[in-house]
Amino acid sequence: MIRQTDLIEKIKSYDPEADEDAINRAYVYAMQKHGNQMRASGDLYISHPIEVAYKLTQYKLDTASIITALLHDTVEDTDATLDEIETLFGEEIRQLVDGVTKLNRLEIKSESNKQAENFRKLVVAMSRDLRVLLVKLADRLHNMETLDHIPKPEKRQRIARETLEIYAALAERIGMRRIKEELQDLAFKELFPEARESLVKRMDFLRKSGQNQVQKVEEILRDLVEGAGIKGARVYGREKKPFSIWKKMESKGIGFEQLADIVAFRVVVTTVSECYLALGLIHEKYHTIPGHLRIIFPRPRSTVISRFILP
Repeated sequence: MIRQTDLIEKIKSYDPEADEDAINRAYVYAMQKHGNQMRASGDLYISHPIEVAYKLTQYKLDTASIITALLHDTVEDTDATLDEIETLFGEEIRQLVDGVTKLNRLEIKSESNKQAENFRKLVVAMSRDLRVLLVKLADRLHNMETLDHIPKPEKRQRIARETLEIYAALAERIGMRRIKEELQDLAFKELFPEARESLVKRMDFLRKSGQNQVQKVEEILRDLVEGAGIKGARVYGREKKPFSIWKKMESKGIGFEQLADIVAFRVVVTTVSECYLALGLIHEKYHTIPGHLRIIFPRPRSTVISRFILP
């Protein structure tokens, strides 16, 4: 279990002005309230809110978010009350904990896509503060990481489906790609373990055989744009996740060997003219795939996104 001092040290590393006293009080309060409650894993229940709080430090969230994570299950699972939380930690924390508690009590009644979309809209509407959603996503992520401790397979499957349809989609909607991909992968592992294992092995093979050359292509792209006088360009390469690959295979009805884009690259530049210059350089170097080109022009920065086939 993550120690109190470790949590404080992590928060202080990105927010030296964090209210250490309030976080310590929330840590102790949650520990006292949850007492000897246990999780299905056999761990003390307090380990869960502490893990949720620590996950949020990876995104450098504020003190109020960390305290909310520590307290997020106290009203629902202990004798703690919102009035008591407000007295001890203030109105802001009360509202955040209340928001997470209300989300915890929501239950989707149907597996239909329409119902799932309505549920997502309801969750967003109820979360007047984005931090409520962030705490809930971190909560779901830790629950998914410990899903295998739930003995009933039908319950694990239900939670995994709900994670895919509701919480991964919500994470994508608010721009939390890392959490989205982690939730998708954990749900994929539960729902389709054989398919996931097969894809993981194939990706490992490509990596070890040198066919998955993300770093090499990144360097080539960086040299291309810098050589053309484009200063400050950022180049990102990434290997697609097993769930994303599987979804594309399913939607297109093709096998792994037929996929042309198991890795993706992104070039970010400053101006529209640099965008098209970079695009021309990339297309001169690599063959393009029809229908797989995206150019995005957010302000004030422009982005070129292009998929291509390696020679």
